[in-house]
Amino acid sequence: MSASKPFLDVNGIEVIYNHVILVLKGVSLVVPEGGIVALLGGNGAGKTTTLRAVSNLLAGERGAVTKGTIELRGERIEALSPAELVRRGLVQVMEGRHCFAHLTIEENLMTGAYTRSDGKAAVAATLEKVYAYFPRLKTRRTSQAAYTSGGEQQMCAIGRALMANPSMVLLDEPSMGLAPQIVDEVFGIVKDLNDKERVTFLLAEQNTNMALRYADYGYILESGRIVMDGKASDLANNEDVKEFYLGVGGAERKSFRDVKSYKRRKRWLA
Repeated sequence: MSASKPFLDVNGIEVIYNHVILVLKGVSLVVPEGGIVALLGGNGAGKTTTLRAVSNLLAGERGAVTKGTIELRGERIEALSPAELVRRGLVQVMEGRHCFAHLTIEENLMTGAYTRSDGKAAVAATLEKVYAYFPRLKTRRTSQAAYTSGGEQQMCAIGRALMANPSMVLLDEPSMGLAPQIVDEVFGIVKDLNDKERVTFLLAEQNTNMALRYADYGYILESGRIVMDGKASDLANNEDVKEFYLGVGGAERKSFRDVKSYKRRKRWLA
């Protein structure tokens, strides 16, 4: 997919919840260093579970990776705690923003720097950098997060992740519940961070159109399996992707499994 070396390599993972519910069924994906990779699919496809498997947040949901491997820069990371992963440069922004409601925007941002050991001056410099990318947060820095808009809270959640000085950010449904103009703004900042800071992104997103506009490469998940992958531009122009995920063609169907034609299914899975 890219000449860049893999920053993240997920190879054939299975995830089971509560010891019985198989959610991911042999998921493999590669994220090159400095890339933006989109993980696409409808609600319940397994996108969030994939991100949580990578950032080792499954235990809180009674989930576990039972097969396969996950490597960060060539090193197995399944046994590392989320805090250890943050120290190695991998940070997740959870779905639904999850700001600390009674802390101010700036206090929220500063919580993201708790793993840093490079001194107050370096942290302060990162805070100014975050404010440069999110000027609205600087304006609202003394406001309690509970009294800010959904867009400002999403920016705060991303900014808080950046305070850890990450090499890679996992973004879970960044567009959820946001107005289209704010979605454009958030994705534009993601692209800027990728271009200027070389932050690598793996983003799970139901808004396929927006994700493919900004990503380099995409994987489509359905029912816990990767059903298609390719360059973002190729996926955006694929007839099946257009029909099932981009709303082109006027069809009501949302899943390739609903297609009755054997030939069409074969083309999709080819």
